[in-house]
Amino acid sequence: MEAMTNWVPQWLVGAVIMAVPAFVALVVFHWSFRALLGLAARLSPFMRTLLDRAQGPAAAMMMILVLGVALPAAQFPADIALMIGHGLLIAMILSLGWAAAKAMEIAVEIYLRRFRIDVEDNLLARKHYTQVNILLRAAQIVLAIVTVATGLMTVAAVRQYGVSLFASAGAAGLILGLAARPVLSNLLAGVQIAMTQPIRLEDAVTIEGEWGWIERITSTYVVVRIWDLRRMIVPLTYFIEKPFQNWTYETAHLIGAVILHVDFTVPVDRLREKLEEIVHGTKLWDGKVVALQVTDAPADMVELRALVSARNSGETWDLRCLVREKLIGFLQEEYPNALPRRRTELAGSVDIEGLVRSARGKTAVAAK
Repeated sequence: MEAMTNWVPQWLVGAVIMAVPAFVALVVFHWSFRALLGLAARLSPFMRTLLDRAQGPAAAMMMILVLGVALPAAQFPADIALMIGHGLLIAMILSLGWAAAKAMEIAVEIYLRRFRIDVEDNLLARKHYTQVNILLRAAQIVLAIVTVATGLMTVAAVRQYGVSLFASAGAAGLILGLAARPVLSNLLAGVQIAMTQPIRLEDAVTIEGEWGWIERITSTYVVVRIWDLRRMIVPLTYFIEKPFQNWTYETAHLIGAVILHVDFTVPVDRLREKLEEIVHGTKLWDGKVVALQVTDAPADMVELRALVSARNSGETWDLRCLVREKLIGFLQEEYPNALPRRRTELAGSVDIEGLVRSARGKTAVAAK
């Protein structure tokens, strides 16, 4: 060893002493973990997915432990060894935070396995998915802050001066509070949404004049999938501070309305029979609500409102369009006079033949 150090720098020897066992341990770890993943895949694909998520944090902590064990054998100078050891300590703290975040995700995956969101009556499942995912993101944000703070507190300079700076500097604290206000307000709004659940995943909502579904809820914003596949990005605080419509708050079943403006001669009873015939002939109707009512009678027309129900918002929209199309077609074929018309009445008697003769005389004079 002494002969080697005569022509090879000491730091290079120490680096090799630490790198070789770390590399060997990493190869053995990946080989063993791959075999474990193969065994888990034969038992359960879900178990393999969970193990795959834990691979990154486990590999990082294993590498840090091996480097820490090999550090004394590297025989670095005391100050260099102390600095490397401190760096490994910070890396281990961050790896533990990473592992804790992955453990939260795995726990959430196991918990949500009992709920299915791809079924017709998925209200309970959407409640749990929304609540758990929002709380998971909030917990991960808090965990990240605590992990980074713990790592920084191992540095004496930050521990002595950083804490006193935030504790005593009022101006700096005010600036920091103002800068962090949007983040904190959205974080608190996310926790409130998780608890009260004014919205859930796949809820049908009307917001800012647009109709769509809640596609994703993050820690700061909500993605609304508009009916034409556009995406509206809305901050979390919007759903706490402003009004909006939630079509599936209590149940996925909805009642849709179809408004028709027709003439006073319309046979309402016959149109009501046709409406029941239409809904009984389609699978879109859920068999609960069907009704036709005269809701208004302005000066020159009658307003009819047909009410029909369906199992979810998408089927309700399709059923409304179908009913509107079929009723209009029925009126066109069977009762064309019942379509909207405007009536005009001329006061007094009018000599039509005299008006025609006068117009012809004026035309002949103009021709000469």
